[in-house]
Amino acid sequence: MHHGVLSIPHHCSLRNPGTRPISFAPLYQSGIIVTAHAFAALTALLLGATQLLLAKGTRRHRVIGYIWASLLGLVALSSFWIHDLRQIGPFSLIHLLSVYTLYNLVGGIRAAQRGKIDEHRSTMRQLFYVALIGAGAFTLLPGRDMHLVVFGQ
Repeated sequence: MHHGVLSIPHHCSLRNPGTRPISFAPLYQSGIIVTAHAFAALTALLLGATQLLLAKGTRRHRVIGYIWASLLGLVALSSFWIHDLRQIGPFSLIHLLSVYTLYNLVGGIRAAQRGKIDEHRSTMRQLFYVALIGAGAFTLLPGRDMHLVVFGQ
């Protein structure tokens, strides 16, 4: 089934730690906001890992960095329309991480523009590990959409 702009098949040849193929169907069934949020996060995770390995200060680094920052911004902003874990009205503590991410994303970019490379490096690495890997790990908990994608029911 095709939903909007995304044309990634529901099932792909990747396999979870068990034996069944990974299925993106739970993301599609959760609506466009969750789907965009998840695919932006997965893309940012891959680009961020690439950034950590590539040479720094190059044009390629800056281009990939702005794409990564845009994706991470999209992930953080889209989270405000996702209300699965309601702890404080429609929001949860994870939304504090989104505020933290947006604030530090701007700060990390400004640090690079001002030549404060150590601050930039530290901020961007912290965002990669905390906002993408740390928060991403929580999406693998039972009952969450990414748990269903990777592990099934």
